[in-house]
Amino acid sequence: MTIDIVEGASRKPASTRELVDGLRSAPDLTGQLFVAYPIVGTTAGPYPIDGLLVSESNGIIVFDLVEGSTFGDYASRQDDSANKLEARLKLHPPLMLGRDLRIPIHTVSFAPNLSLPPTTHLHNVANSSSLLETLSLLSWEDPDPEVYAHTLSTLESISSIRHNRSTRPTTRDNSRGGKLKALEASIATLDNRQGKAVIETVPGVQRIRGLAGSGKTIVLALKAAYLHAQNPDWNIAVTFYTRSLKEHFRRLINNFSIESTGQEPNWDNLRIISAWGGSDGDGIYSSFCRAHGIDYLDFRAARNRFRDSNAFPAVCNLALRQVESPNPQYDAILVDEAQDFSSDFLRLCHVFLREPKRLVYAYDELQNLSEESLPSPEAIFSSTSPDGPPAEPPSVNTADGADIILNKCYRNSRPVLATAHALGFGIYREAPKGRATGLIQMFDNPQLWGDVGYRLKTGQLRDGDDVTLHRTAETSPPFLEEHSPIEDLVQFRRFETEEEQASWIASAIKENVTRDELRYDDIIVINPDPRTTRQNAGPIRRRLLDLGIDSHIAGVDTPPDVFFQTDQGSVTFTGIYRAKGNEAGMVYIINAQDCDSTAWNLATIRNRLFTAITRSKAWIRVLGVGSGMDNLVREYEELQAKQFELAFTYPTADQREQLRLVHRDMTQAEMDKAESGQRSFSDVVRDIEAGDLRVEDLDQAAVAKLRAFLDEEP
Repeated sequence: MTIDIVEGASRKPASTRELVDGLRSAPDLTGQLFVAYPIVGTTAGPYPIDGLLVSESNGIIVFDLVEGSTFGDYASRQDDSANKLEARLKLHPPLMLGRDLRIPIHTVSFAPNLSLPPTTHLHNVANSSSLLETLSLLSWEDPDPEVYAHTLSTLESISSIRHNRSTRPTTRDNSRGGKLKALEASIATLDNRQGKAVIETVPGVQRIRGLAGSGKTIVLALKAAYLHAQNPDWNIAVTFYTRSLKEHFRRLINNFSIESTGQEPNWDNLRIISAWGGSDGDGIYSSFCRAHGIDYLDFRAARNRFRDSNAFPAVCNLALRQVESPNPQYDAILVDEAQDFSSDFLRLCHVFLREPKRLVYAYDELQNLSEESLPSPEAIFSSTSPDGPPAEPPSVNTADGADIILNKCYRNSRPVLATAHALGFGIYREAPKGRATGLIQMFDNPQLWGDVGYRLKTGQLRDGDDVTLHRTAETSPPFLEEHSPIEDLVQFRRFETEEEQASWIASAIKENVTRDELRYDDIIVINPDPRTTRQNAGPIRRRLLDLGIDSHIAGVDTPPDVFFQTDQGSVTFTGIYRAKGNEAGMVYIINAQDCDSTAWNLATIRNRLFTAITRSKAWIRVLGVGSGMDNLVREYEELQAKQFELAFTYPTADQREQLRLVHRDMTQAEMDKAESGQRSFSDVVRDIEAGDLRVEDLDQAAVAKLRAFLDEEP
């Protein structure tokens, strides 16, 4: 098939099906067909186009689909559609030559089974038997690939939605600011997978999976706005994990709505709300409690009741078990960052939906590196656990579009992404004494490597095999790395003291904003350990202030929903949790030596480093202090020597289980118990070495058990 087809929810299903089948059968037809898209804004409100083909050989063909026994006033409908579309396209200077569009607009009224009235010079008509012949008569005399690409970008409303938070004045194309400007222009058009994810909505559950930078958040924002434009009476909610995403979502949705329909959304029907919310109901969980007349638990109450700082899954589970007769409130719910939520929260969203339960959730396959981040939809929405919510027939659709994988990365270049994965998995980490591998974590399902855009170079993805994985130009577009040398894209730096680190980064940021033509909101400074951000940021911020540069800690010096302070000219410092969901051209990671810890929860610690690195749209600086940084530098240098390919032995099932056990995430109580046991054990060893205690004095049954444990294969 040489034509890409993106199908929205058409209100003319019979003629739509005939049109799609007819165009699919055309061997020489190229381009992209949109069904029930775009939606054009008019003074009378949103105006949906039945179908639209954009082709390098034909230009634009607007389809007026006819269902019924007559063509009706097809000439007026064609004129109306063409005029409205032309008015929208003429707002974009790259599509204009003087007063004329540089791409032709043709119109065709398509009635699959009707006899045809005479075709006029302007008003083409076709049925199933004449469709391809009619299209062959419609041509673009002087096609231009750049105009074609910009037309797609304009129709998808991405040219404006991807605009940055503020203008980017640059004087040099080769400055960092100039390079970022060119990068942003290059990614202005959605690829076909993203276009499908925006426009195609299935009845029931739809997953959108992809790695960091694949466009999941933009896709969800456009999808919410598109559903709202098509169905203004629907009650739609967009929810997320990172609070600073709220304004980002609002901006994206508002831009798309104005671009598409000429109107702002009705924010009463399209709500951007947090997952938990407050007693006022401004959240999915809190409004669920209000709608069902059950007690709402805020964070403090939940933590006290369940003795857990991560009590949100428990409160969702409790709420579900308290509801016997659900009272659905929403027609569609869209969930971003779903990997950070439990299955209980997704089930709560599902219960809160009217039929056919349109739940769209997007998540990052690699956010939880040790395994697939969420169970399958069937497993989530058909839970029959006695401790879980009431069993409910799942609205899980297995048709095309129910599971969309975005494997192309538009944020991180190949070197940056491979660096994040190599460090996150511990691909080139030295094996600790007594262990066969330095790996920290690994997918249970090898297929996920392909899903996130890696291709097999050598070996087979199976237990015990030596494999080499690499990213291709298809999944990591070369233009993302061609603007700068690799030595500039990624840098690891080790300092002897924190003072040296603070002085270096302050000078580097001064260079960024004074000579590199970077804006303040092109820079993020990330501290991987969320407990030490204020302390570690302090010395750097003081040096910046001495240099005349303001800064802030997101969520500390700003409201929880604010991440960048664009209008105030302030550099953003942040812990890792608030960094999630955000991006910048230049990312500095400070105190990275903390990510080479020997703690039990090394998988979580390396996940923080992975997440921090993938915030970068262009350049990444991984900075650390002392000998703890040496191992990370060595891991990166080995990756660099391997040309940013991932070469390792795929661990067996037993080895993966051992990795999970050794590097598992532990609660504070578990860590306290383990540390206490380790101290006691160390005291015993010291006493035996000092002669203060004899082995014979110990419980011999316990000694025998310890010997048996130590003799086991690691």
